[in-house]
Amino acid sequence: MEGFCSGLHRSPHKGFSVEFKEHRQYVQGDEVRSIDWKVFAKTDRLYIREYEEETNLRCTILLDRSGSMGYCGSRTGAISKHDYAVRLAACLAYLMLQQQDSVGLVAFDKQVGRYIPPRSRATHLRAILGELSRSQPNHETELGRVFHELVPKIHRRGLLIVLSDLFGDVDELLKALAHFRHAKHEIIVFQIWDPDELTFPFRQWTRFESLETPGNRRLVDPAHLRGAYLENLRQFRERLTAGCYRHRIDLVSMTTDRPYADALASYLAMRRRLK
Repeated sequence: MEGFCSGLHRSPHKGFSVEFKEHRQYVQGDEVRSIDWKVFAKTDRLYIREYEEETNLRCTILLDRSGSMGYCGSRTGAISKHDYAVRLAACLAYLMLQQQDSVGLVAFDKQVGRYIPPRSRATHLRAILGELSRSQPNHETELGRVFHELVPKIHRRGLLIVLSDLFGDVDELLKALAHFRHAKHEIIVFQIWDPDELTFPFRQWTRFESLETPGNRRLVDPAHLRGAYLENLRQFRERLTAGCYRHRIDLVSMTTDRPYADALASYLAMRRRLK
């Protein structure tokens, strides 16, 4: 992506380095020193030598701390989706800083919280981990609106990593993600699930309580809801998958019962195969 210093990643942009890219015709305003005079001597035309630019990756992690991320399943040793996302964010930040990339953090719920701009200094990890340790899930959120607000705040294009359950209006969310893509960002979405949300294992009368709207609770027989819930879930996931594919956004589903290190390794292996 874009950066000021050399790093470990090949950039899609053209710049000045040791690996030749191609010639292009000189236009007014180009640096005279970049003219290839040998080609001029042969063709009597002015051409510029362009090179493959190698630069540091610039990444911003977007952490969802809305109330729904506080859900913690019924199995022994379960952790909440929020705690899982926090640990995954810490792993990603450490990985990127180790390879001399820049990484930043935005924690949000119904509004954008503290924004830590991307930096590549080793001491920057302390600021990110400190913010992650203070993060708590609460409030409602509308992902589409929050993401639209973030677009002008993240000025330079780079990699955006979204850690969220993506619960909300699918159409508005996809419009907001398309807004990021229009700003030339690459996007990876890690959709965090608790296994209960995918299997709906409840069998006896159960009280369901909203994590985002205090006082909103219902005592119901799950047997009457299971079929409709699973069908709505299937449609929700299909629409998200199709929308992300259409906008060239990587969507990776992760469950909190899976070791995040294993899941991350599997995803990085997939990225290498795609390259």
